[in-house]
Amino acid sequence: MLIELAQHKTDKATRRLGQLQGALTSAAEKLEMLLQYRQEYYEQLQAQMLQGVPSAQWRNFQNFISTLDGAIEQQRALSEQAKVKLGHGRTDWQNQKRRLSSFDTLADRVRQQELVTLNRREQRDSDEHTARQFQLRSTASSD
Repeated sequence: MLIELAQHKTDKATRRLGQLQGALTSAAEKLEMLLQYRQEYYEQLQAQMLQGVPSAQWRNFQNFISTLDGAIEQQRALSEQAKVKLGHGRTDWQNQKRRLSSFDTLADRVRQQELVTLNRREQRDSDEHTARQFQLRSTASSD
């Protein structure tokens, strides 16, 4: 029963670890997309600046880049949080796996002890049977 419970907890930790890895991947992809979008937008502005950019358009660009930089920082924070959660999830999974392994080891030891006890009992029974047979033959031959 303890092994089943430990297996259930290990399975649950494994699923959670997969979810956390997915969340980290998603956060990293979103961050990469925002960074790429910022770079593309900046390159477009650079090309336009060669031809001259009105001040209103320049202010719009600065406001947009500022907003985009804020979104990038938020996404970086989310990515870092996802990394931390993944680290905790990995630690939990390792602990659950270690616990399950310990229970399996204990169960194996109990099974080994039961086998030793069973083998001893069978050997004792066999020895007793042999001794009785010998005694019966001895008694039969002395008669």
